[in-house]
Amino acid sequence: MDKGINMKKSDLILGILVMIIWGLNFSVIKLGVSEIDPLLLTAFRFTLVALPALFFVKKPMVSWWYLIAYGWIFAIGVWGMATWSIEAGLSAGMASVLLQMNVAFGLFLGYFLLKEALPFNKVIGAALALSGLLLSLTVSDGSVSKAGLILILCAGFSWSVASIIIKKVNTKQIFAFSLWAMACAPIPLFLIVYLQSGADVFYSLPDQLNRRVAFSVLFQAYPVTLLGYWVWNRLLVAYPLTTVAPLTLLVPIFGLLGGMLFYQETLGSIKLIASLCVISGVLIGLVNIQSLQRLRKRVFSS
Repeated sequence: MDKGINMKKSDLILGILVMIIWGLNFSVIKLGVSEIDPLLLTAFRFTLVALPALFFVKKPMVSWWYLIAYGWIFAIGVWGMATWSIEAGLSAGMASVLLQMNVAFGLFLGYFLLKEALPFNKVIGAALALSGLLLSLTVSDGSVSKAGLILILCAGFSWSVASIIIKKVNTKQIFAFSLWAMACAPIPLFLIVYLQSGADVFYSLPDQLNRRVAFSVLFQAYPVTLLGYWVWNRLLVAYPLTTVAPLTLLVPIFGLLGGMLFYQETLGSIKLIASLCVISGVLIGLVNIQSLQRLRKRVFSS
């Protein structure tokens, strides 16, 4: 497949479709947590992700320690905390926006842990995203709670740590690695729920497992996780990261639209500016300065 900058139309459409699914996922999570414990919802999600797909995908040639670490951090740290943040009062739209702070966290983790460079544009982007985060603290329409904000920031930080693990593993079997790692998550998630709420939460499951919960779990497990990651990894293999990564900026946009459409979440001026700061910060951080310089030379030399 062509590894050039321009993406094939069919791949672009598929990529945009996944971003729409990922964005609307936050509204689907809200649907589920209105009926059932957020960590229990997450546990069911990753149970269905692992079964039966695990029987059809060979275990990658990596250490079990890496699989366990990534699985726990990604499933519990990222999506457990993100799901909990919505249950704790953070709106679906703002959760989709503030989770993008993982880019800023990842920048500094990469600098301190992996000795990666800190390009000027990425520092500016991180500062702009941080300003959006700080501005979101002033939102007073009930869509941003303190507990929800702390939890979504934990999720964003966990996502950055998970990315560090992926870099350390350095495997080309990304889909198999992700699948087997996620299979390590359900048991500890169920255990955490038990330690938090006792056995009663499991005894009451027959009354809680209704159509809304079933839809939420199935949507998160199959379109969001299995389909989404299959398409995403396929695009990462076929095209440069600088071509594929900007698509993720569509996630918070559709996250906000989903919240407005399904839950009548308002988008006031402060929330809009905060969201634009975060999204713009991520966009600036994704800009490849060397590519821009080469493009400028081509334009002015022609």
